[in-house]
Amino acid sequence: MRRVRWRERVRRLVDDRRFGNFIIAVIIANAATLALETFPSILDSHGGLLHTLDYLALGIFVAELSARCYAYRGAFFRDAWNIFDLVVVGIALVPATGPFAVLRALRILRVLRLVSLVPSMRKVVAGLLAAVPGMASIAALLGLVIFVAGVMATKLFGGIAPGDFGDLGTSLFTLFQVMTGESWPDIADAVMAEAPLAWIFFVVYILVSSFAVLNLFIAVIVSAMEDQLRDEIREEEDKQTALQQSANQEILAELRALRAEVAELRAHRELDPS
Repeated sequence: MRRVRWRERVRRLVDDRRFGNFIIAVIIANAATLALETFPSILDSHGGLLHTLDYLALGIFVAELSARCYAYRGAFFRDAWNIFDLVVVGIALVPATGPFAVLRALRILRVLRLVSLVPSMRKVVAGLLAAVPGMASIAALLGLVIFVAGVMATKLFGGIAPGDFGDLGTSLFTLFQVMTGESWPDIADAVMAEAPLAWIFFVVYILVSSFAVLNLFIAVIVSAMEDQLRDEIREEEDKQTALQQSANQEILAELRALRAEVAELRAHRELDPS
């Protein structure tokens, strides 16, 4: 019984808003210390202090996750955000020596815990995850467009500009660069110097890839976020309806009890008129 009460106290602590704000503050402070470590002069003069603060933040994160795991037990591992936090913090516990030295750079991933602690960020990420199936289809369509255009460009312009369209791999990279709008006029001018009608290919390709297909990504993401917002509103309305129904049931139960008491008083008065 004492263990249950202690677990309930720990649960109230980790669910408290002030505790969450404290963890957010620690994450931001830890991000600042990790950023300062990228300056060699600051690292040389205050490296010991920065490393101490980093270990202190890591200890707080480990204690927090341990408390959550103790409070929720098996339910802790059924929440995807808890697993995310556990992985991000667990990476920092791996010894960053020898072949694992690269893991020191991954300590900055702890800043991503803000996503799991800030509700608005969680909603944005949830919307992006909900849009993944639609985005995968659009990505496949975009890849098909680039592949077809790459084969055509290699055959049409390979001899004119071998540096940009000499083979399929080079053409695919060049077309990806053109799709992003990076220095595509220079690429087009180099080709059009010998093939004046090449502008037709570039204009059609940019219209299809940049203005049509890429904008579909935005449309899918916006649609997914709207659906998620609609679901959240519906869930909130359902909760309000459930609370209202519960309150109505309590009121009806009280009215029935009052009626029963009134009927009992009437019956008592009828039996004892004096």
